Amino acid sequence: MKLKLFFIIFLVAILLVACGPSATPGEPTPDVAAVRTSAASTVVSQFTLTAAAFTPVPASPTETQAPETPQTTATETTLPVAQVTNAQGTVVVLCDKYSWDVATVDVNVPDNTTMSPGQDFVKTWKIKNIGSCTWGAGYKLVFSYGDAALKGQAQPLSAAIAPQQEVDVSVQFTAPDLPGTYTSYWTLQNAKGIAFQGNDNKVLYVQVVVQ
Repeated sequence: MKLKLFFIIFLVAILLVACGPSATPGEPTPDVAAVRTSAASTVVSQFTLTAAAFTPVPASPTETQAPETPQTTATETTLPVAQVTNAQGTVVVLCDKYSWDVATVDVNVPDNTTMSPGQDFVKTWKIKNIGSCTWGAGYKLVFSYGDAALKGQAQPLSAAIAPQQEVDVSVQFTAPDLPGTYTSYWTLQNAKGIAFQGNDNKVLYVQVVVQ
């Protein structure tokens, strides 16, 4: 009897085990190395996308037209010549006229140079032909006014002087025997014997002190 009861209980236990709910399979254990690799790939992908978004794209070169160089037109240079306006209002170009630069007109013997009685000296001026005529044969320096006691002797022009050309003109003097200040004025004369003046219708001069 005891054996039969044990056998029945054993069968019941077997039946209960067979009919019971099946065991739920356990969650798979995650692969740590795979997780790290995936995360690293994700980070690299994000950096790549960010760099691509901020990388400047070079602009296509555009053709720049060079600025045009202004064309210069050659013009004829007209040298200034002396001229006057007559009573009828007509401008007349002067044939004979000279000028000087106050800084260079006195080549030597500046004003109030001291001379000994009877001393010989040569005074030289630098002037410019601003008329329309060439100073050729017959043109010379002539005494205008002042102290004749200086006994000036004009030296001839060395060559023909064309308009706008500069030239040195000279006069040889002898200082008077008596002490004092002496001034002598000179100008140019053309081949017709007509005297003409320089700046503001003024003439050349020399002034020395004899002592």
